[in-house]
Amino acid sequence: MTTTSAPPPAEIYRPVVHLDRSSPVPLYHQIATVLQAAIVSGELPPHTRIENELAMADRLQVSRPTARRALHELVDKGMLVRKRGVGTEVAPEIIRRAVELTSLHDDLAAVGRTPRTEVLEYETRPASEEVAQRLGISPGDDVVHVRRLRFADGEPLALMTNVIRAELAPSREDLERDGLYASLRARGVRLRLAHQTIGARQATAAEARVLEEPARAAVLTMERIAIADTDTVVELGTHIYRASRYTFQTSLVAR
Repeated sequence: MTTTSAPPPAEIYRPVVHLDRSSPVPLYHQIATVLQAAIVSGELPPHTRIENELAMADRLQVSRPTARRALHELVDKGMLVRKRGVGTEVAPEIIRRAVELTSLHDDLAAVGRTPRTEVLEYETRPASEEVAQRLGISPGDDVVHVRRLRFADGEPLALMTNVIRAELAPSREDLERDGLYASLRARGVRLRLAHQTIGARQATAAEARVLEEPARAAVLTMERIAIADTDTVVELGTHIYRASRYTFQTSLVAR
């Protein structure tokens, strides 16, 4: 009888730190500096596991609060993440996205990331007066409400809510397979223009849980009205992004 052995556990990184206990630089900061340099240099790729604070404190002969503060300093900078049941890992690279009329799904694929979409809600409803006015339809006309969770390389990145004209809306299956804009293009819809507002706030408890962020973590927000080349308002989007994993980029030209 042949047995298959379990895969070996992921290797845990143990930073080599030569502490100068006579230095005015706090010990926790000396430890954090070594870890940060290894992450920035690429020595530690994303998802590398870091030894826990108890093991680090024992090995480096420092107090547990000192080791905890060293790790927490890099968590605050978005360079490390803590995962329940896993421990502390090097954070994935931050995704920098140009402010253009593109979909997040397409942008992730274009930079070599692996996008995945989980459709949390998909429902046809009558349009409220406010929604009808913004979409240029009559109150009571059908619209499709969609709420999706977008992943990048298996990590939750964005929570996206869209209200789409029912006659133009892709199916639930289309949205699980492709981005919204790719699905619209497949239906012959060509987007020409969007009005967009970007902001920031704290995540609600439910949002933080879905995005795997700490309570009251900062999130980026984006509201968008997308218009087709026929001057038809196609969809209203309200998206939130993990500020620790995502940024918007713009280019400014002097006049």
